[in-house]
Amino acid sequence: MPRIPKIKSAHKMLKNDVPGTLTYTGSKEQKHVSVELIEYTQQDYTIEQGNDVSIAFDKHKPGEISWININGLAHTDQIEKLGQHYDLHPLILEDIVDTNQRPKIDEYPNYLFVVFKMLYFDEDGAFMNEHISLVLGENYLITFQEADGDVFDSLRMRIANAKGRVRNAGADYLMFAIMDAVVDHYFTLIETMSDRIETLEDVLFSNQAEQDITQDIQDLKREVLRLRKAVFPFREVVNRLEKIDSTLIDERTVTYIRDLYDHVVQVSDSIDIYREMTWGLMDMYMTTISNRMNEVMKVLTIISSIFIPLTFMAGIYGMNFEYIPELNWHYGYFYLWGLMFIIFFLLLYYFKRKKWL
Repeated sequence: MPRIPKIKSAHKMLKNDVPGTLTYTGSKEQKHVSVELIEYTQQDYTIEQGNDVSIAFDKHKPGEISWININGLAHTDQIEKLGQHYDLHPLILEDIVDTNQRPKIDEYPNYLFVVFKMLYFDEDGAFMNEHISLVLGENYLITFQEADGDVFDSLRMRIANAKGRVRNAGADYLMFAIMDAVVDHYFTLIETMSDRIETLEDVLFSNQAEQDITQDIQDLKREVLRLRKAVFPFREVVNRLEKIDSTLIDERTVTYIRDLYDHVVQVSDSIDIYREMTWGLMDMYMTTISNRMNEVMKVLTIISSIFIPLTFMAGIYGMNFEYIPELNWHYGYFYLWGLMFIIFFLLLYYFKRKKWL
C-alpha cells in the first residue's frame, strides 16, 4: 500500500498568530504597492498614482468623492500605515490581507467593511480568483486588491467621462458599482462554463472522447466549486447590505443593491445547475466507456458463437479413431466444408434478424 505523504505545516493553511497580526496568506507578489487615487465631483475629476499610500492622506475636499485603490496586499506595512490614518480596526486589517477569509460584511460606527472574491479569466484564459476588500466611509471608498489587474476598467472610464450615475452619487453608489462589476464577470464565467459543458457533452455523445477528457471534466468541476464557494457567501453579504441600517448608504442606492441581489441569486442558481451538469459529465463518460466495452464484448461473443460449432466439428473429425465412417467418403472433406459454410451463414442470418449485428 503506498504511503500517504504527510501534510506540511503552512501558514496559509493554519494561522496561529495573535489576533490583529497582518500576515499576507496569498501567492500574488508584486515588487511595489500600487496606489490609485481617484477624486471626483459632478464637475471635476482627478486621478493620481503612486507607490506609497501617503498620496491618499489629507487630500479630500468637501463634497468630493475619493476612491482609493490599493494593489499589493503583500506589502503589509503600507496596509497598516493606511489603516492607522483612517483608524481602521486591527481585525479589519488582518482580514484584508488574509486571502482565506470568506466573503462577509462588518458594520462599524464610521465605516462598513466588506470582503468578497473577484473572479475572472486573464488574457491567457486562466481562471483568476482574487481576494478583494472594501471600506466604505463618509465620502470615500477604499479598495484592497492582491495585485494589479481587475475588472473595473469600464467603471473607471464611466467616472472619467462622467457617464452614468457614478459622478452624481455618493461613495455608497461607487461601492455598488464595484460589486456590480464583479457580479457581471460572474455571469461571464458561468457563460464560459456553460459553453465548455456543452462542448464536452457533444464530444461525449459523438463517441469521440479521448482519455484525457477526464482531466478537462475534473478541471471544470474545480472551477465550478471555486465559483460556488465565492458566490454563495457573497449572496449573504449583498442580502445583508440591502437590509442594513446605516447612514452611509442612501435610500436610493438600496434599490440598486436590491437589483444586485437578484443578479447574485440568478448566478447562484445557475451555478447549482451547472454543478449538477458537471457531475453528470463524468457519469456520462463512464457510461460511454461502458457502452464501448459492451460493443466490443458483443462482437467477440458473436465471433465465438459462430466458431463454437465449427470448432466442435473440427474437433470431432480431428480425433485419432481408426473407424470414423465419414473418413472413407470420397467427397467427405468437401461435404464438411460445405456444412461449415452453411452453419456460418445461417448464424450470421440469425444474428442479423435479432439485430445483434
